[in-house]
Formats: sequence, C-alpha cells, structure tokens
Amino acid sequence: MNSIQKTLRQMADPKTAAFTSRIIPNVDPKTILGIKTPELRALAKELRANQKFLCDLPHKYFEENQLHAFVVSGIKDFGLCVAELERFLPCIDNWATCDQTSPACFKKNRAALLPLIKKWIKSGHVYTVRFAIVNLMRHFLDQDFKLEFLKMAAAVKSDDYYIKMAIGWYFAEALAKQWDAALPYIKAKRLEAWTHNKAIQKALESFKVSDERKELLAGMKVALPG
Repeated sequence: MNSIQKTLRQMADPKTAAFTSRIIPNVDPKTILGIKTPELRALAKELRANQKFLCDLPHKYFEENQLHAFVVSGIKDFGLCVAELERFLPCIDNWATCDQTSPACFKKNRAALLPLIKKWIKSGHVYTVRFAIVNLMRHFLDQDFKLEFLKMAAAVKSDDYYIKMAIGWYFAEALAKQWDAALPYIKAKRLEAWTHNKAIQKALESFKVSDERKELLAGMKVALPG
C-alpha cells in the first residue's frame, strides 16, 4: 500500500486537487491529491490482480477510493464483484466515487442484481442508498422496467442532499424513457418538493425530452417551503 500511495503522490496535481475539492465539498481537501480520472483508470488496470489493495479498507486518499471503484467495476465475475462491492460500499463517502463505481458485469446479470438493489436501497448508509438508486436508473428503465421501480425510488425518504439528488436524477431519466409511467408522479406531486423540482429541472435540461413535454413540465414546479 505504501507503494501505491507513493505512486499516487507522484501523480498529484494541485490544480486538479483544487478543482476536485470544489465539486466534492464534503471530502476533506487534505485527502485529495488531484489526479485526473483517465490516469486513475489506467492505473486501476494494473491493480486488478492486487487483492491486498482491495482488502486494505478504509483508504486514506480520495484517489485510492477512486482506484478501488474502477478496480471493482472491472471484475467480470458477478459473484466476486458483488462480494468486493459489499465490502467497499460502506467506505464510499462521496457522490463521485459512488457514481463511478459502475460494474460492467451488472448488464448481463440484471435478474441477480435486482434483489441486491432492493436491499441496498434500504441501507442506513447514504452512498449505498444512492448507489442503489443510480443503478436502478442505469439498468431498469429500459427493457426490464416495471412500475414498481418508480414506487421504490419514490419511497426513499431522506433529508440528505445526495440521496435527494439521486431521486431527482432517477425521475428525470424516467420522464425521458418511461414518460407515461413517470408523469403521474409529477402530476400528483408524490415526491418531496425539492426533489420534485430537481426532477423537473434535470428533465428540462435533457436532450431526451421533447420541447412539448418540457413545456408541460415547466408549469409543474412547486413552491418550496420557507
């Protein structure tokens, strides 16, 4: 691990660190070295056989967590990937690492993935819940979509900004891909007010939503309390 940390420190860039700190404000700036994503992805390919790295949790640096996310995402065996993922999820402490943990093997194992999402979405850990919502969005808004998935996302109650953002993002994508199913949630104001407006905002910014539908959605925003 000292060797990996030494390599990361040698790759560090203060300007990149400052930028990363601005977009991930809840992570201690002292733990951010400043390394661009393509460089970390390249290094992750060299670490995929390094079981010691995957076992050494929690990590010290943000970039170590990013490396871990990319290594886990590259594991082809679904069972092994899930085992490593479930050790790692409790250690994720920011939206970037959460969202960039995106295992490729999920696409071919959606039937096995769904029960895990249903478990993760009930977690008491913010980024495990966000991970569940993001993967419900990534893998279950197309051919495997069911009405119950909208209900799952809407049922999540949290004051955490990053969970509410994930729900808003999910419903914006649902409006783009499953308009007839998702629109009733907006019409009936079934989401918390801030999340409701965020879903509309992100749908209005989407190239996947028609201008006619955007015009309809724009009139559905609600006043926020206070």
